[in-house]
Amino acid sequence: MHWQTTRFRIDLSQPRVMGIVNVTPDSFFDGGQHAAAEQAIAHCRRLVEEGADILDIGGESTRPGAESPSVAHELARVLPVLRHAMTLGVPVSVDTSEPRVMQEALAMGVDIVNDVRSLQRPGALKVVVAHPKAGVCLMHMRGEPTTMQTLTEYGDVVAEVAAWLRQRAAEVQQAGIGAERITVDPGIGFAKTSDHNLALLARQHELSDLGWPLLVGWSRKGTLGKITGRPVGDRQAASVAAALVAAQRGAAVVRVHDVAATVDALRVWRAASAG
Repeated sequence: MHWQTTRFRIDLSQPRVMGIVNVTPDSFFDGGQHAAAEQAIAHCRRLVEEGADILDIGGESTRPGAESPSVAHELARVLPVLRHAMTLGVPVSVDTSEPRVMQEALAMGVDIVNDVRSLQRPGALKVVVAHPKAGVCLMHMRGEPTTMQTLTEYGDVVAEVAAWLRQRAAEVQQAGIGAERITVDPGIGFAKTSDHNLALLARQHELSDLGWPLLVGWSRKGTLGKITGRPVGDRQAASVAAALVAAQRGAAVVRVHDVAATVDALRVWRAASAG
């Protein structure tokens, strides 16, 4: 299995680690830590040194209740960081839902668009279709970050998320984006309760069987705090454990803050599996 992106055909025969770079003042875990371009650029370099296979750079916080920045602010935050990240020898993803940000990023050769709104904003799908190699990640979310936690009613959350992802990926393919360019993300914590999130992990094979590589982000999420009783700053061990379980259950990419620890955990698991 591979993921076709602008500059790289990513081998997914083993799980890949996507390192998070939030160029924001208000992200739920590291808001403000890398808000300046110089800090974010240094963080990109550090994550690559720690073993990140992919860098995911975003200028909009999507924590519950977060408001979207203006397009001008988002562009000012991410473009200098994307430009430097492109020199580091790994695939670079832009975490955005804004078509103009997608356009600017793809024009400079960025590899992947990671969109929590699954290219549903007007013009977004057209922008990505126009770049015939760019990869895309489609995520399940209801509503907007300001409203999503009021939209958590499901009959069977796993079946409903799977059906939505299947339909959206099919729509994107019909618009002209090849299957090899697509990954799907169940959206842990996005319009879902802790019980929903755990059901998605317990039955993750139902998502892995959809036919597209699965990208999963458990890092530092509230459900891990509910399980462990620990605040967001003390959830590294829980985050690594969740990423490892997700990988064992078929995730092709795990999106994490704690790159070095996750890389080490996956190395031990692979060594034990090979033995």
